[in-house]
Amino acid sequence: MYLYEYQEVPEEISKTIIDNKSLHKYFKEDWGKVRTQQYCGILNIYNKDYFILPKISKQDENNLDIFIYMLMYCYDIKLENEQLASCQNHKHSFIEVFIQMFAQNLFKELQKGIYKEYTTQENNLTTLRGKYLINENLKYNFSKTKIYCEYDEFSMNNSLNQFFLYAIKILAKSVKDKKLLKQCELIFDEVEDKNFDINSLNIHFNRLNQRFKDSFEFALLLLNKYIPLFSLDKKSFAFLFDMNILFEKFIGKMSKEIEPNTKLQSCDTFEDLILKPDIIVNDLIIDTKYKKLSSEHKIKRDDKFQMYVYANNYKIKNTMLLYPKYKNEYDDELILGKNENKVNLRIKTVDLNYDDSSYSEYIRSIKIKLEKIYGS
Repeated sequence: MYLYEYQEVPEEISKTIIDNKSLHKYFKEDWGKVRTQQYCGILNIYNKDYFILPKISKQDENNLDIFIYMLMYCYDIKLENEQLASCQNHKHSFIEVFIQMFAQNLFKELQKGIYKEYTTQENNLTTLRGKYLINENLKYNFSKTKIYCEYDEFSMNNSLNQFFLYAIKILAKSVKDKKLLKQCELIFDEVEDKNFDINSLNIHFNRLNQRFKDSFEFALLLLNKYIPLFSLDKKSFAFLFDMNILFEKFIGKMSKEIEPNTKLQSCDTFEDLILKPDIIVNDLIIDTKYKKLSSEHKIKRDDKFQMYVYANNYKIKNTMLLYPKYKNEYDDELILGKNENKVNLRIKTVDLNYDDSSYSEYIRSIKIKLEKIYGS
């Protein structure tokens, strides 16, 4: 079933959303009615999929394709044609395909050899190994047949493999076909089962484990967006992406490809001001706004003031607010301030729609549109 941003959800799931605190951030309740917000993705409740999509095209299938294309581009997800077709014909949800892709890539690297590193172990042994721990022997050993030792062991039981095992077990809850994930899990048979706080990971990469970095980052992306709905059953879940962030990332990455000198999220301090514009392309400051724009009067005063502050601190007097196109193209120009503080503010929309094109054609067409906007 298809749902869209800022739309009232069907009654069949509104109570479920209200009763699940983990979903409150992503939906808005008003007078007993529940509405979607700017979060798009998939909501799976009692094994039924609800797709929450950006409203860009008049066709449901096109909106799903556009959303998947944006995810692929922003996060360097390289789906094969067969995998993409599987998403488009609803044989599998896009999240299932993403998880299977993670499993395939990880399994491919594991077949080359599991990553091992030296880890420090402390154990009671029958023979001396490594360093003899006097205090621990006095404290724990009442039998003269054991020796408490500290030693280094070349082991697969390290933090990277523990993270992969954790990711496999979490993500397996969201797919029907668990075969490949289970094969990966079996390879980690000597790895300790641990829980992780993905916001405070301490995993480092070197020349020996660098080949696992893509799988690590992909797993991290999926885990960051995964919302378990344990109050329903162990199989219900959500994967939701903030369209504000996705749109900014999409335009930013494309701007960088158009003009390599582009600065993204450049954070600078001006006396007591800390400023972080989305995009700086040569002599143009751009801020992306994932909002519906119908007229100049809809532009918030705070947004105008923000661009004025950016321009006068960075000494770049050409600025732009860039919105996704909804019904109509929008192209306007405002003058903010006076004299030496005068700032040019352009207000533009970019059309994210497409006409049944492939992924590569879609990205190329949006890039052409963006080049025209920047050059106009």
